[in-house]
Amino acid sequence: MRLSLLPLALFAMLGLSACATTTGAARAPTPSAAPLATAATAGSAAPVAELVRSVDIPYGTFTLDNGLRVIVHEDRKAPVVAVSIWYHVGSKDEPKGRTGFAHLFEHLMFNGSENAPGDFFGPLQEMGATDYNGTTWFDRTNYFQTVPTPALERTLFLESDRMGHLLGAVTQQNLTNQIGVVQNEKRQGDNQPYGLVEYKQLEALFPEGHPYRHSTIGSMADLSAASLEDVKTWFRQKYGPNNAVLVLAGDVDVPTARRLVTKYFGDIPRGPEVRPTSADVPTLPAPRSDVMKDRVATTRIYRMWAVPGLTHQDAVPLDIAATVLGGLSSSRLDNALVRQEKIAVSVTAGLQSFERVGLFEVSADVKPGVDPALVSRRLDEVIADLVRNGPSADEVQRVATREVSSRIKGLESVGGFGGKAVALAEGALYARDPDFYKKQLMAFGRATPEQVRTVTQRWLSRPVYSLMVVPGERDAYEEATGASGASTHHPRYYRTPTLDERPLAPKPRLALVQQASQRQGAGAAARGVDRSKQPELGEVPNLDFPDIERSRLSNGIEIVYARRTAVPVTRVAVSFDAGNAADPKTKLGTQSLMLALLDEGTRTRNSIQIAEEQERLGAQIAANATMDRTTVSLSALSPNLVPSLDLLADIVRNPAFDPAEVERLRGEQLARIAQELTQPQGIALRALPPVLYGSDHPYGVPFTGTGDPKAVEQVTREDLLAFHQIWLRPDNAKIFVVSDRPMAEIQPLLERSFGNWAPSPAPKGVKNLAAAPPAPRPRIVLIDRPQSPQSQILAGMLLPYKGSDPIEPLIVANDVLGGTFLSRLNMDLRETKGWSYGVNGRVNRLAGTVPYLISAPVQSNQTGPSIAALIADINEFLKAKGITAEERERTINNRTRGLAGNFETSGDVLTGLQSIELYGWPDDYYERLAERYRGMTVHQLDDAARRVLDPSKLVWVVVGDAAKVRPQLEKLGMSIEVATPR
Repeated sequence: MRLSLLPLALFAMLGLSACATTTGAARAPTPSAAPLATAATAGSAAPVAELVRSVDIPYGTFTLDNGLRVIVHEDRKAPVVAVSIWYHVGSKDEPKGRTGFAHLFEHLMFNGSENAPGDFFGPLQEMGATDYNGTTWFDRTNYFQTVPTPALERTLFLESDRMGHLLGAVTQQNLTNQIGVVQNEKRQGDNQPYGLVEYKQLEALFPEGHPYRHSTIGSMADLSAASLEDVKTWFRQKYGPNNAVLVLAGDVDVPTARRLVTKYFGDIPRGPEVRPTSADVPTLPAPRSDVMKDRVATTRIYRMWAVPGLTHQDAVPLDIAATVLGGLSSSRLDNALVRQEKIAVSVTAGLQSFERVGLFEVSADVKPGVDPALVSRRLDEVIADLVRNGPSADEVQRVATREVSSRIKGLESVGGFGGKAVALAEGALYARDPDFYKKQLMAFGRATPEQVRTVTQRWLSRPVYSLMVVPGERDAYEEATGASGASTHHPRYYRTPTLDERPLAPKPRLALVQQASQRQGAGAAARGVDRSKQPELGEVPNLDFPDIERSRLSNGIEIVYARRTAVPVTRVAVSFDAGNAADPKTKLGTQSLMLALLDEGTRTRNSIQIAEEQERLGAQIAANATMDRTTVSLSALSPNLVPSLDLLADIVRNPAFDPAEVERLRGEQLARIAQELTQPQGIALRALPPVLYGSDHPYGVPFTGTGDPKAVEQVTREDLLAFHQIWLRPDNAKIFVVSDRPMAEIQPLLERSFGNWAPSPAPKGVKNLAAAPPAPRPRIVLIDRPQSPQSQILAGMLLPYKGSDPIEPLIVANDVLGGTFLSRLNMDLRETKGWSYGVNGRVNRLAGTVPYLISAPVQSNQTGPSIAALIADINEFLKAKGITAEERERTINNRTRGLAGNFETSGDVLTGLQSIELYGWPDDYYERLAERYRGMTVHQLDDAARRVLDPSKLVWVVVGDAAKVRPQLEKLGMSIEVATPR
């Protein structure tokens, strides 16, 4: 589960001296993942052992006299450097009565330091940082950003200033505000279906007093009770350089890193010696079962055990067991409960590995109409069979291939949530070995079925915790006292935690140590470093976008190709001019069902065979749709490209639409729609488009794409075949490729797979994007969702533009209004008023008529005032207080300097290629973009916004507890229309 600041998914469819001591010799940089010698032949895959040997992150390391460990990885593929600092402290280290404290402190670390006042996000935008964030988990707190190479020195200045010179900038005002922000973050997570499960899980599996018993997000009461002295003590105790690991990965070498890190971090005194809280793996005295009620569409059944942690020798075999059980597309639970017996609509199993313990979790969503007792019994039987007999050799090999493939693809990023800096930092922090990732991969490659069976029997034969979540009214929600929000003007950094993160936040051990008093901060000037001004930024070069090559297959399909050689990976997107806008109006959801069925059977392969083949190849094939395009994509290891393309072509060209599979996937889609109708965001995403565009317009369909449940019930196999023949055809397709292999090698392979594909005799589909939407009718559409501690606000209006129009000035102007963390809307509702975890405004670029959208999840008791504040903020922006020179400079710098980081990976480039095609841009669009940005003046930006934005034309969809919300909305004097989720 992730914590996210802004609901961006809403728009996805849319040392004491200057000396340093060397602790490890620097190794010469080599390619991160060297290309393998030969491609796999048709039907074969490269051996796992060969793939494991290709994974390497060369590094150098040194340690400052103050204990700061530094790891440097050189990667010259792009002029960017990932700066990632990990502190060995998390929520397990919090004392009783201070739950949520580590996470709260992580927020405060973005509110400015003594020599860099204001918030950390401003300098990040000025530098053009990308992949920036801060996260907290049970065992660590980390801060990271990828910056242009000329910004490295300034970044190190900033990171060192908040490590060594923070406390003088921490105020009661900041603390009060961030308590409110974190409490809204907690509400946002708790407000989701199944959002309260983790609290129940941790309390059941871990005894009273166990460090892992409380969630990282903490309790409302403990957050409210946090004091300023608590915060300062936590910093003195836990945030010393000797309790941190700093990783620099990218366009940097060891000598440069040593000079700069010593300069800025070398004079920070050591903190007290920190020994992270130890914790045993508990065993329940007897099996335990609980039942929870929640506003969910589907009964969910859980099985959970506490198991050993990340560095334990049993962690990898347990991970393999979980993946075999419910983590593969062809997992045992998928095959038995979903595909064959059709008693569950989805299943999962996985291992969450922490430093001291892990959580082995299995779940199944019961198919509507099926007895949960039956699903529970079959779930237990499948688990018991794996425990008793272990996995097959083929299952173990497929898991290992998937793990290595995922790691190879992740090596393309130097930073972010899963790049090379993360791999090195995790190993150094938890295992004191940056190469730990490699040892893990080797363990996957060497694992045997017997080893997995033995380990599974050791840990899963112990008493299990069983939890069932059933539809019903929740218990009363734990609300904060005085939940009206805080008042401060200090900003806080944009945060979207890691994929392994849950709504959790840590706590500190608060014993004062005399040595720590040296780091109180205020007035403690750094020796030898002039901190009165930040280092100058060097010249950031313009983006060098990869050269685009174009060609055609013999049947006319155009190939759009770019080369990236950092990793041996090929990405292919077969794109069709269709999308949600092509979904039949009388049977909305046809496209979604058709796409779900593509990899569930062809004329020669059944769904299990397709899933297993992908796993053996380390390939991933996915079908998805935006409003304008339908795409079937492939991510493949280049050594396995030939059989991977064969599989892709079979899935695209030869779907079977087996009647039994149609019925199974129909049930799953109906369950997915029902789940959307329990989610605040899902309800809003379904409601707004028909209101804006009208139900007859191609865009007047739910942003989720899942369709109308009544229509989905009526879709026939013939409807699916017809949609495929009309829209997914060679004369409606383009193929986009980014690969480490040259075009001369790629084109013959594509010709082999797609060159003889002929269109069906049916006429090609046509969309009428020029259809006129209805006249705007501003109002509030209120959708009741009882027991909601937050309201989801989603507002929109249509703009007089289509996506191919030159709307870049409007997009840049909106960065100031609503598009970034420092935007007017977010700063007001989150940082000034404390009513939201994050607000976002967006020009949602589509091929046809473009909408402007605002998303604001806000605490329930401030729903009406939040809408009033948003309207006032927009009006002020458009009339009395336009863009300032400082805002313009910050925004332009952010966009120009961040281009290289935005196109660091082959996946980024593939997305760029598709945008160039969709909007009819020239091939050099991205290379000329920085020049266009720099030419935009304050007047032009103001004019771009004032010409088309008008808050009086907004339609407001509000999903919340109507009994609490409606009286607030009535005070706004706007028309209120009550609607039901649909």
